[in-house]
Amino acid sequence: MVSFCEQSEDELLRMAACLEEHFPHSMAKAVVEAARKRGLEHEEMHSKVNYIVAHGISSTIEGKRVVIGSHHFVFEDEKCSVREPWIRQFETLPEECSLLYLAIEHELAAVVCIEDPLRKEAADVVRALKATGLEKVVMMTGDSEKTAASVARRVGVDAYYSEVLPEDKAKFVEQERASGRTVIMIGDGINDSPALSAANVGIAIRDGAQIAQEIADITISAENLWEIVMLRRLSEALMRRIQKNYRSIVGINATLILLGVTGILQPTTSALLHNMSTLTISLTNMKNLLDEN
Repeated sequence: MVSFCEQSEDELLRMAACLEEHFPHSMAKAVVEAARKRGLEHEEMHSKVNYIVAHGISSTIEGKRVVIGSHHFVFEDEKCSVREPWIRQFETLPEECSLLYLAIEHELAAVVCIEDPLRKEAADVVRALKATGLEKVVMMTGDSEKTAASVARRVGVDAYYSEVLPEDKAKFVEQERASGRTVIMIGDGINDSPALSAANVGIAIRDGAQIAQEIADITISAENLWEIVMLRRLSEALMRRIQKNYRSIVGINATLILLGVTGILQPTTSALLHNMSTLTISLTNMKNLLDEN
């Protein structure tokens, strides 16, 4: 918590937690958890809370308008400003953190710096996905340009987009699909739901928002990103098996029909061979798909 006013960090964190406790977003949970660890009580001291998806929260506390949310929401939508004594401090905020901006009466009061460390397997997973034949891996985030650039550089994605809104994500997915590409969207928040719905395949994270899991085609656990690579390999192996089965069945049946028409095989023999081939292919398909990889 970085203060930009005369109030104490604890008081500002208590205020932030009071606003954020009503919402399921991962950053909101982090704020509430930080207040709990400090032993700060944040009872209902605000008026009705107005939640703007992908932007932030606004309310009134002790007669003063208070907003908390993204840089875009606080500084562009709400027209808040940084007071002169704190401008230098504002310019040196850590770029590796996700930032939540808290403003009171249109002046920045605090910035909540939330450590969102990269998964140790993230860069390896991106490389493994590219190795399976994916043409492009793109990161879209509501975080600032500095934070997004830092993460993108370390992970190794092909492109990134910062400070994007839910409709921006969905529009990007739709444009990629319109150009003939197959799009897999991975997300865990309410903000990701439109893009998950627009993608060819939507993958949600189990610990994320419930609506994202309901919209997505697949839900994976949050413990290991390698599950994404496993899904990709499973789908490739399944397609190879389907194509192999199709060729085998068409080839065998065409041969049996030809031999039957020419009188080389009796109908009973042809039927027996057909059933045997079907049984053999069925038994072969019981093998684990991952063994093929």
